[in-house]
Amino acid sequence: MGDLLDPVFYPRSVAVVGASEGVGRRGGDFVRRLQIYGYRGKIYPVNPRRPEIFGLKAYPSLKAVPGSIDYVIDCISIDRTLDLLTECAEKGVKVLHIFAGRASETGREELKELDKQILGRAKDYGIRLIGPNSFGVYCPKEGFCSTGYDLPNEEGSLSAAVQSGGNSTDLIRFGALRGLRFNKVVSYGNALDLDESDFLDYFAQDPETKIILCYIEGVKDGRRFFSTLRNASRSKPVIVAKGGRSKAGVKAAASHTAAVAGSWNLWNVAIRQAGAVPARNLDELIDFAVAFYFLPPIKGIRVGITGGGGGRGVLSADECEEMGLDVIPLPAEIREELKEKAPIIWNWVGNPADLTIMKDAGVDNGDVLQMMAKHPDFDLLIANVTEDWPSGENELPIQAKDEVNKYIEVHKADLKPVVIVCGDRSLGTEEMDNWRWRLFAELKTQARNARIPFYPTIGQAARAVKELINYYTLGNQAPSKDKLTA
Repeated sequence: MGDLLDPVFYPRSVAVVGASEGVGRRGGDFVRRLQIYGYRGKIYPVNPRRPEIFGLKAYPSLKAVPGSIDYVIDCISIDRTLDLLTECAEKGVKVLHIFAGRASETGREELKELDKQILGRAKDYGIRLIGPNSFGVYCPKEGFCSTGYDLPNEEGSLSAAVQSGGNSTDLIRFGALRGLRFNKVVSYGNALDLDESDFLDYFAQDPETKIILCYIEGVKDGRRFFSTLRNASRSKPVIVAKGGRSKAGVKAAASHTAAVAGSWNLWNVAIRQAGAVPARNLDELIDFAVAFYFLPPIKGIRVGITGGGGGRGVLSADECEEMGLDVIPLPAEIREELKEKAPIIWNWVGNPADLTIMKDAGVDNGDVLQMMAKHPDFDLLIANVTEDWPSGENELPIQAKDEVNKYIEVHKADLKPVVIVCGDRSLGTEEMDNWRWRLFAELKTQARNARIPFYPTIGQAARAVKELINYYTLGNQAPSKDKLTA
């Protein structure tokens, strides 16, 4: 596929057919997004009833546009797309993004026939189609964004093919809260022409893409998809979330993107056999992406855990072992070191290390985490941010910030991979200004800025890390840490 899809992500000019002045109206939204994100190419609004739209000269038709056009966003009704394709061919358009839906996904035979006619005419003209029923593309390097507002301008090394428009913006927006940054994202909708296999193949060859994410409701050609997936997974991590796993989900997928969904169990097995990582939902897709984005390749399962009280330690041990990690006993060498520094508790501290017994004993979580980082028996470290101290507003912020700063020091020493767990609670408006919840929000931001992966629960952290380990211990190539997070 290679360079053939470059105009999808790097168009030199974009025309918005059906552009309008009103924000909140789709034609207006597409024009404003291109302006807000600083699209580097030329923008041509097309509307026969307006001379100007958002300060840009508007044109009555594509034919009236003076320059060449690479990419057209179609904001008019689906039944006018055939005529628009003819205009596109006359202007040498390479890609037509069809925003409108309500075609074959409705199940109506006349609209299924219309889809066939649209595809046939596009092939005759050599025009590639995105959609119908698609939000389009997000490529921050080019300032090219048609998918949503309030998305990061910074580029990263993740690329994603997402069948749902809403899920594409959620993936970018919620991923950004965890420090993820994307290189390219495409919402491809009904996949009348370009589909999941095309974009997967393109991302696999793209040197700017280090990790590939997919949200798929159904595939058109299963044999081709799994062959492409297998090839892509040999060169870089691919994480695939599947929509339409249940009977109700299958029905919803058909009416959403005309997808033919299938059994989750079969998908799960097939995705793993192809060397990729299956995710059950969007939240899990983000959790796994965080691990692959920030952590180096890990091939061992021996984990050291610190932070929190005794109850947190018990739950941490349970969930890590249930996910297949090995919570090993504290090595004798670390016990000897503790014997010198904290003789009162040296034979009391274990793995997980209970913060509450270290109070005034001469060591703390950061010290124990550093000992674990230096010891060869540990492959990775999970650090709980202690939330269960009965401390007030004057004491807890000092303790918690000191704890996280020490975790960051261990991370910067780069002796062992470090994951932070910092609870994420559902807040109402009354709690948003509470000092306690504001403190933990600040600590998560601090971890994110230090490029340490963080999770709201130990279970989510353990599951994500285990998927990373599985990927790198099942024969896949292990890129360097710098290659993955560049």
